[in-house]
Order: sequence, then C-alpha cells, then structure tokens
Amino acid sequence: MDWAAWHDDYDNPGSVLAGRLAAVQAIIRGVLDDLPAGPVTALSMCAGQGRDLIGALAGHPRRDDVRARLVELDPRNVAAAEAAVRRAGLAGIEVVRGDAGLMRHYRDVAPADLVLACGVFGNLTDADVLRTVEACAQLCREGGTVVWTRHRRPPDLVPVIGDWFAARGFEQVYLSDPAAGFGVGAHRLCHPPKRLDGGERIFTFVPEKQACLP
Repeated sequence: MDWAAWHDDYDNPGSVLAGRLAAVQAIIRGVLDDLPAGPVTALSMCAGQGRDLIGALAGHPRRDDVRARLVELDPRNVAAAEAAVRRAGLAGIEVVRGDAGLMRHYRDVAPADLVLACGVFGNLTDADVLRTVEACAQLCREGGTVVWTRHRRPPDLVPVIGDWFAARGFEQVYLSDPAAGFGVGAHRLCHPPKRLDGGERIFTFVPEKQACLP
C-alpha cells in the first residue's frame, strides 16, 4: 500500500474520502466549540498527513489552545503533516514518526480532550479494534471525545464498534448515515478514564495493509 498516494482522493470533492474528511472535521470543530475555555489536548493515531485535525484547526478560534500529538509511521506522510503544520502556523501540533500501535507515544499527553482513530479500524483485526476501543477509555479524559472511522463494506462492523464504545462508558454523539458510504462515529466518555496500565501494544495493522509496523 502506498500510504502517501492513498491521500490523493481527499483532493477529489466527489470521493468517499473527501466526504469522510468533511464529516470528521465538522465533528472536531463542534468538539472545540463545546469545550470550556483553556488548554485542549488531542491525540491522533495513524494520523497520515493530519488533514483532519490540521484542516479543522486552521481557521478555528481555538487553534492556539490546542496541544496535539500526531503519530504516523510513513515518512512521506510525516513530512506532509509537518509542512501542513508550518503552513497553518499551528505551534501546538507535534508530529511524531512512530508506530501508532504503541501506547508509549501517548502516555505523556493522555488523557486527552480529543482522540482521533481515523483510518485505523478498517486495517485491524476485529480483536484489535476492540482492544483499541478499550485503550480509548484510557486515552480519553472524562467528557472527552473519540472520533473514529471504519468502512461500511460487508461485514459492516460500524454498529458493533458503537456497541463496544457504549459498553465501556461512552455515549454516542454522532454516527454517519450508512447511505453516506463511509462510517464516522464520535463517542464521549462519561466517567473518569481508566488508569494507563494497558499493555504496550494497542494494535497491529494486518499484514496486507501495514502502515504502522513494529
């Protein structure tokens, strides 16, 4: 998989990826609008070129409140994200090249107000999707929001993922219509986060689609 070229469809206004990106950015802006004044922390797993968070922050009045860590392995995507951060003048955004499946990349930032798991769940085994949902209950602060995506090709795991979040104390604040052609969800944690005592590895990309190698 060429993970830099994969982003090209974001530039096609009629593509499914462009529609998904718009939905995720709208949720991020809404989360920022609703948060009380003060610092905001955010994490992005397998952040790619960071188009979701960077794009949402670029013109937002809370942009300077946000301290975020974007974790991505592909060096071209890391370079693109870093360039986008510089162009947008987002001093609080840190791009880390590393395996996003490792908990160590998040420990000094979590629990966060915003956790992004976009472009992740479609590349994991079901067991690792569940493990990542469980990790989100450690990475997200009480009242914080997880934004996630998953394709809706059969077997459609989107409703199951929503149930997994609900079973771990999250309330659903958004779920895209199946007719949209993509799955985007947002869940808010309704209780204090679990202690960061999970295993070092959260997930591993399945072999045929590896983007976050050990």
